Amino acid sequence: MDELNYAEVWARCLEIIKDNLPVESFKTWFGPIKPIGLVDGVLTIEVPSDFWREYIEENFLDILSKALRREIGPKANLVYKVRIIDGAFIEERPKKSGNIKNKEVPIPEVGNRYTGNPYIIPGLKKLNIEPNLNAGYTFSNFVEGECNRLGRSAGLNIAMNPGRSTFNPLFIYGGPGLGKTHLAQAIGIAVKEKFPEKVVLYVTANTFQNQYTNAACSAKTNNNNNKIADFLRFYQLIDVLIVDDVHEFAEKKGTQGAFFHIFNYLHQSGKQLILTSDKAPVDLLGLEQRLLSRFKWGLSAELLPPSYETRLEILKAKCSKEGVTIPEDVLSYVAQSVTANIRELEGALVSLMASATFANKDITLDLAKGLIEKIVNEPQNEITVARIQDEVCRYFGITKELFLSRTRKREIVQARQIAMYLSRNLTKTSLSSIGTQLGGKDHATVLHACNTVSDLIDTDRSFRGFVRDIERVLTEEQI
Repeated sequence: MDELNYAEVWARCLEIIKDNLPVESFKTWFGPIKPIGLVDGVLTIEVPSDFWREYIEENFLDILSKALRREIGPKANLVYKVRIIDGAFIEERPKKSGNIKNKEVPIPEVGNRYTGNPYIIPGLKKLNIEPNLNAGYTFSNFVEGECNRLGRSAGLNIAMNPGRSTFNPLFIYGGPGLGKTHLAQAIGIAVKEKFPEKVVLYVTANTFQNQYTNAACSAKTNNNNNKIADFLRFYQLIDVLIVDDVHEFAEKKGTQGAFFHIFNYLHQSGKQLILTSDKAPVDLLGLEQRLLSRFKWGLSAELLPPSYETRLEILKAKCSKEGVTIPEDVLSYVAQSVTANIRELEGALVSLMASATFANKDITLDLAKGLIEKIVNEPQNEITVARIQDEVCRYFGITKELFLSRTRKREIVQARQIAMYLSRNLTKTSLSSIGTQLGGKDHATVLHACNTVSDLIDTDRSFRGFVRDIERVLTEEQI
């Protein structure tokens, strides 16, 4: 067929597709596609990127196949040409769809070109980006303890062999201020020291999402569909990608789709991924299962609140770094008093040193006591698993011993389940940690308890009142 014929065939296919899709979806995903040729029942179309092709196959393949068979016949075939670099293409056939043949073609290496990403300067022959790493977040400044030993050991292993160890991805999770960002960046710094030629990038989930949104908006408003392709190509060039706070991808389907394809490409190419989150993969909500399953491929390492011994070591290390000497009894008092997280612990020490300097006073135990009372929240005001347990026991009039026992009495079991439910909703503690603190239960037991309580809240007015009463007491006390 000549050019007019294949153009007309594709135009008729688009009419069918348009009638079955929302207007915006049709414009966004089918507007940039161009027909190239039609020979012996094989229609060839050009798409802007491999991501584009995969998205179409995953979301619109059924209607596309029906349109092709209707206009070309039952033996219709389709071939994509994915534009990689100006003037260069890769040809690929869909992986499914009736009589359309399968032909697997690996994703090509990306050529040297400006990608439109703010990290890249036009005209460079080699990708050269700022890794966005904090020079102070090194392994030497990261105090090891039982709370972080697994993650630190895995990080050192990765730094020696990025992308080739079994810890890919490394998924670091835990509450705020426990050192997730420090550990993740320490790995990046160590990689750059040992392998200067490797491209390392630290980026927050929020920054990644903003970049994707800007690319997608530009594609729609300026009819410049290369923006999304450029965004994806840029991230495919990274050797060690560190993404902080991936839980912020929740409910953002477009961003998740883009990151899914970037993750796949980097992982399959032997590149290293390091992710941080406030919860374990199994506890994350609002993320696609295909993404969550990949988060579990490597190693999940939880960072826990540091013990007194580790807190004391952190304070000593901070003093050594700052070149100051503080009496042992003062450090011990601070370590005993500030237990929430490392960030608050170091903040208390900095405030203590600053207060002594500005007031021209010696750092004494009395000075520390007066300051700590002002800058640290009273422990009883913080909602923790332990506080929730205490309040549940008080509300139902049961002892802690009975609450934590192995008894299967209905009222005790329900009290435990309520405590687990409230712990999940009112704290950032992982399910496994909640189970450990509430009677040594496993993750599955806690999840079952949360689902049971949720169902009872919806169906049992009295039970709903119990839960709301306890929740009200906990949240009002915090205020």
